[in-house]
Amino acid sequence: MKPQHVFEVFDWVAEAKTKADKIKILKQNEHWAVKDVLKGCFDPNVKWLLPEGKPPYVANKPESTPSSLYRQNQNFKYFVEGGPGNKMQAFKREKIFLGILESVHPADAEILVNMIMKKAPAKGITKALVKEAFPGLISE
Repeated sequence: MKPQHVFEVFDWVAEAKTKADKIKILKQNEHWAVKDVLKGCFDPNVKWLLPEGKPPYVANKPESTPSSLYRQNQNFKYFVEGGPGNKMQAFKREKIFLGILESVHPADAEILVNMIMKKAPAKGITKALVKEAFPGLISE
């Protein structure tokens, strides 16, 4: 079954009993949105150009999300140090981020908040697990 939201992939990984099963689920659901979130959470070279802490946003209703992280992950470049967002005014960059948080499923929005705070997207997902599933994704 193909997931409609990134959080579903991470939920499946969290529910898996073995490390091998977790890696298998990640590999079966390999998509840039999933990999971008994992890189954003665990790569020490990814520096976020967003204020620390949980941003003030109004979560969307799960049944009426106009977008998804599968579409919105291409905008992450505006929030990372060294990307095109460096040239943006902070309020514009933050407004784009809030727009994404408010347009995706609330569980995906929580994953994004965890990502900018450098926290794991779900229980059982570790830097070591990600490095084994996707070698070369996370720099040292």
